Amino acid sequence: MIRLELLGAHTRVHATLCYACPQGPAGCCASPPGVEWSDLGRIVSLGGAAWILEQLAAGNLKRGGRALNILRREADAAAPRRCVFHEGQGCTIPADRRTATCNFYVCDDAFDRAAESPPPDGGDVASGREAVNRLMDLHGRWDVEIAARVEARWPEGPPWDATLLAWLGDEYARLVRRDRRALRPLTP
Repeated sequence: MIRLELLGAHTRVHATLCYACPQGPAGCCASPPGVEWSDLGRIVSLGGAAWILEQLAAGNLKRGGRALNILRREADAAAPRRCVFHEGQGCTIPADRRTATCNFYVCDDAFDRAAESPPPDGGDVASGREAVNRLMDLHGRWDVEIAARVEARWPEGPPWDATLLAWLGDEYARLVRRDRRALRPLTP
């Protein structure tokens, strides 16, 4: 079943089919997404700046990709290679600290299975796909815009400190305000 939790830019897409992932016990978490600039701004805007700095210090987040990468655990007897935050019951990161992708991405296999067995409550798979596409588009554009501004502001590379994170939170909030019309269908 696909269920939308409408929260504007922080919308979450829940899919019960993820628990029976055809890709294996780690599913998408076998290769965690990068923590992009827009993700950092989103997390900071929700009060997570200290958490980001803690995870950087702990080595769970590392500089790389466009902004940060999530550390992956090596495979062991109990589980395959996966995101450092993935445990037996799934993600251990609170939703307000996860990347946007971790909150809204649902693979095509899950959407296809949901369409084959629609829920009795009348849940709408099409609206779930539309929400994912809208969120992917918005966050992708915001990430590119923030990346360009980071490069212009810190050509030698940004300082990974509270000042950078506060700036990212402000940039993210500015973009959300600017694109509020595009977010309207995802607002309760």
